[in-house]
Amino acid sequence: MTPRLRVAIVAPSLDILGGQSVQAAAMLARWEDDPAVEAWLVPVNPSPPAWLARAARTKYVRTFVTQLTYWPLLWRELARADVVHAFSAAYTSFLLAPVPAIVVATCLGRPVLLNYHSGEAADHLGRSRIARLLLGRVAANVVPSRFLVDVFRGFRLPAEAIANVVDRERFAYRDRERIAPRILSTRNLEPNYNVACTLRAFARIQARHPGATLTVVGAGSQAGALQQLAHELELRGVSFAGRVAPADMARYYAAADVYVQTPAVDNMPLSVLEAFASGLPVVSTDTGGVSAILTPEVHGLLAPPGDDAAVAACVLRLLDRPDLARRLAAAAYRTTDAFTWDVVRERWLSAYARIARPAPVPHAAEERA
Repeated sequence: MTPRLRVAIVAPSLDILGGQSVQAAAMLARWEDDPAVEAWLVPVNPSPPAWLARAARTKYVRTFVTQLTYWPLLWRELARADVVHAFSAAYTSFLLAPVPAIVVATCLGRPVLLNYHSGEAADHLGRSRIARLLLGRVAANVVPSRFLVDVFRGFRLPAEAIANVVDRERFAYRDRERIAPRILSTRNLEPNYNVACTLRAFARIQARHPGATLTVVGAGSQAGALQQLAHELELRGVSFAGRVAPADMARYYAAADVYVQTPAVDNMPLSVLEAFASGLPVVSTDTGGVSAILTPEVHGLLAPPGDDAAVAACVLRLLDRPDLARRLAAAAYRTTDAFTWDVVRERWLSAYARIARPAPVPHAAEERA
């Protein structure tokens, strides 16, 4: 019997809620009973020991405490891996999370698959010689979209696209015969996702549909400012749901009729795939890799970045044309066949097998024994 490949997945735990942690958790759950792979999480945000827990509550000390806990964890956990699968974002996060994993894995002689997820890749790679150097030396670079493959190619860095996975059992498709002005946003409340543009678009929508509602799921540094903006715009029917656990997300998609996101920077948003799987027509700004999964007028509608008037016009068009909304949602759902675990699993298994540390060759004495 072929032994299972041992894969250490270095990624944020769900204590840091975002696309990387959700994808890592989904992969770990799927690999759990798989006969080909034994995978485990090496969190980039490990809980500190009790004697350091109080210090970790201080903002700037927290980073030092985390690194003090993270490095020993890497040495212990990566030593037993055949492949190190390290998730990566950009800028400071790149230096604090995947770089230590690459350093430790290299010292231990373990191959690294760098799974880069940031829509800011072009700027990050253009600015960081360290990033370009390391990405050129790992065993494999894997990105979730053709968009990032093209970005990497621009820096002469090889990369393979393996899509994010969406759970179509959890996010069940519903055919909406009637499209009501019940709008959903599920991006974190950070500057890159420009949820302020969604609020301004909603103000225009509500002028036409006074009973329209907007549910904003997500947390982040702009939470207070966005709530203040909603007040200044005199919006009604806006609900800020805050941080929602992945297991509870499906009910928000099920309760809505239109999905809207207005990021300024993006890659391959899992939220759009979740909306596709749930049967929601999608309106998005045309940034990063969004158009790689959403063909305008086929799988959804796109508007220029930052253009709240255009975003509102797209939503109003769907409300006026429920036949169009249903056609786009049905076509979008069909694309999710490519994002199911059965498809994605084979791609990951192939990538792991190509770079896996070969098993040691037994000595003659051991063979005779």
